[in-house]
Amino acid sequence: MDHFSNGDIFVGEIIGTAILILFGAGVCAAVNLRFSKANGAGWIVIAFGWGFGVLAGAYTALPLSGGHINPAVTIAVAAESGEWSKAPLYIVAQIIGAFVGAVLAWAAYYSQFAANADSETAQPTLGNFSTIPEVRNPVTNLVTEIIATAALVLPILAFGVTKELGRSGSTVLIVALLVVGIGLSLGGPTGYAINPARDLGPRIAHSVLPIPNKGTSDWGYAWVPVTGPVIGGLVGAGIYSLAF
Repeated sequence: MDHFSNGDIFVGEIIGTAILILFGAGVCAAVNLRFSKANGAGWIVIAFGWGFGVLAGAYTALPLSGGHINPAVTIAVAAESGEWSKAPLYIVAQIIGAFVGAVLAWAAYYSQFAANADSETAQPTLGNFSTIPEVRNPVTNLVTEIIATAALVLPILAFGVTKELGRSGSTVLIVALLVVGIGLSLGGPTGYAINPARDLGPRIAHSVLPIPNKGTSDWGYAWVPVTGPVIGGLVGAGIYSLAF
């Protein structure tokens, strides 16, 4: 992280994370909202939408900041390297970018959200922004997020020592496919936040945006998709340090 300037880190992580959330919240809105052409397209479409969001966001941010776009990744990199000085800057920029991306997704689907104004057929809207567990159990939900995030971070750190991936420039593509795989395999219980900013920034946006019949922002659950990925990032970094 040392060779990136503070300004580049701030700008790069805001832009990259905003793109991630624009694609991710966008695909959730596309699949979930009435009067969307992708309505009902299903979980596979959502998983690939998030993967493509990682691809676009990380590639965009890569030359400016290294393309972390995820506090769990930043924390894992800092824990593995011992260099923590710029981690707070990364994390703040990621949360800002996630908020911006969520606002842009809302603007893109403004008419669909507006159609939710009919109280007789109103749909909950939080799931288009943040994660909601299918079975609400904070302990098991936390464990799921820890496992899924460790499964993200450990390969990312391992990719960093695979010189052929670095030379070919394909690391970000592989990480994007990894995110798709995690969504398909481990996303069912909680919606796989695996990124504190990915959940927190959009949840803040949901709470302040003028969305008709938006329902609760569920702040009682919000600690799980923040704490779980942080712990998972540290677990992944710990396994990497012991094994590699």
